[in-house]
Amino acid sequence: MTDLHDLSAHDLWMGYRTGRISPVEATKAALMRIEAWEPKINAMYITDADGALKAARASEQRWHRGEQLSPLDGVPVTIKDNIGTKGWPAPIGTAAGDMTPGRADAPPVARLREAGCVFLGKTTMPDFGMLASGVSSLHGVTRNPWNTKRNPAGSSSGAGAAIAAGYGPLALGTDIGGSVRLPAAYNGIFALKPSLGRVPINPPWLGRVTGPMTRTVADAAMLMNHITRPDARDWMSLPHEERDYLNTLGSEVRGLRIGLLLDIGYGTKPQPAVTAAVRDAAKLLEAAGARVEPVKPFLTEAMVQGLNTVFQARAWADFELMPPERQAKVLPFIAAWCRGAKTLSAADAMRGLGQVFAMREAAVFATEPYDFLIAPTTPITAYDAEEACPGNDIAAAVNHLCFTAPFNMSEQPAASICTGYDDDGLPIGLQIIGHRFDDIGVLRLAARYEEMRPALKPWPQP
Repeated sequence: MTDLHDLSAHDLWMGYRTGRISPVEATKAALMRIEAWEPKINAMYITDADGALKAARASEQRWHRGEQLSPLDGVPVTIKDNIGTKGWPAPIGTAAGDMTPGRADAPPVARLREAGCVFLGKTTMPDFGMLASGVSSLHGVTRNPWNTKRNPAGSSSGAGAAIAAGYGPLALGTDIGGSVRLPAAYNGIFALKPSLGRVPINPPWLGRVTGPMTRTVADAAMLMNHITRPDARDWMSLPHEERDYLNTLGSEVRGLRIGLLLDIGYGTKPQPAVTAAVRDAAKLLEAAGARVEPVKPFLTEAMVQGLNTVFQARAWADFELMPPERQAKVLPFIAAWCRGAKTLSAADAMRGLGQVFAMREAAVFATEPYDFLIAPTTPITAYDAEEACPGNDIAAAVNHLCFTAPFNMSEQPAASICTGYDDDGLPIGLQIIGHRFDDIGVLRLAARYEEMRPALKPWPQP
């Protein structure tokens, strides 16, 4: 029998319905997994065992009475540090952060609380979410369960590691340049970056979304059924669509026109193992009847540096206002990066923003002839755990994000799904990109690929 900590949210739902499994048993299994793994991977910022068990017992009673709140009632979930949760601080991964307990749940957390989910705690992230790694001045170093000498990526670093390690089947992360998809790739899990505004958040910002991180596409669809519900606090959110994401996952690949993007035009070149794995995925889709065609590179150095300028200026605007004693608490790598914007002018910032819009236009135009694009999620597999970015090279810190960030700026849905492993056994991510608003299309194609791909390796053990 599969261990409880390895069961999907869908499996737990079926078990709760029949009484074969109880929410208390599932929660205890997740907490035992946390206890076993945490000394090695450091994925949790807060673990609330007492609160989780109390919620699980309440859920168990609801299932016994036939009064369950939703299919997710009693299913364990973790929440990323920076997502507002009542009673828990959200210091955004930095020792300089605000440790005041949250007064209210952010929109996606509120929806999961209404659904009866069991909150295990909060997961780690790097300072201000401005790194694609697991290095934090507050949390320390988060490590990859597949190889604890390697990085889990970021900024949803703890969330990605937690799912791979079996800390319950569900996690909420955030993504502004790849922050749910990159950890999905490095940790061999699934994640969806929804269209901007599909999942209400607070506060909204350019390219920023909350997305589901899971082991299966079906579990992500179950989360989407809840977290997409409307919330007036997100004044950038899309009109709500009444849709059952789970029950509309069936999809036909035959006849789809898919663009294969192996060279995006700038940044780190894909490793041979990454290119080979994505080509193999393309062959599977082709064999199922899709028409797969190469896509020309569209990203330029000016676009990437423009995006870096915008984020750097935004971070500097906050960092500059901190008193010196708070600035001193920020991760030195991030502090140095922030200070790099000190000499930027208003014109520099506006030119950078202009390049962001050029990036957005290029991403949309590259997708337009196709139903979907497929690409590497990241050009490399997991790098050293203690590096803030590959090689700790601040001048090239964004170069390994070039396959993900453009689709934040273009507001398009994009998912990462495990498509194989390199020679060291580290996972490789396939990115599936859809047209703006076609979140269900991305989930459908991901679910179909999930059925077709070769069997995955067993999950890592503590």
